[in-house]
Amino acid sequence: MIKVMIERRIAVDLAEQYRNISGRALQTAMQSDGFISGESLRDARDANHRFVFATYRSLLDWQKWYNSEERRAQMDMLRPLLLDDEKITILEHL
Repeated sequence: MIKVMIERRIAVDLAEQYRNISGRALQTAMQSDGFISGESLRDARDANHRFVFATYRSLLDWQKWYNSEERRAQMDMLRPLLLDDEKITILEHL
């Protein structure tokens, strides 16, 4: 089992649009093979600094989702709302 941390910085005044689109992206991810759970959080000191944590059964399951047409389509809608590229960190249990 792995956890994926996705870090994003959204442009000022686009929080509502981001929330709607990222919510749909998470809903779509929930249908992907190996998806176990996910949550979205924001930095308590910076409302435009967002995090998504997703748990997948395996790295292969994550990679299939990451490279999927569905994720690409979601990112095409999200990318214009971001200040820079998202940062993805793959985490595993010790």
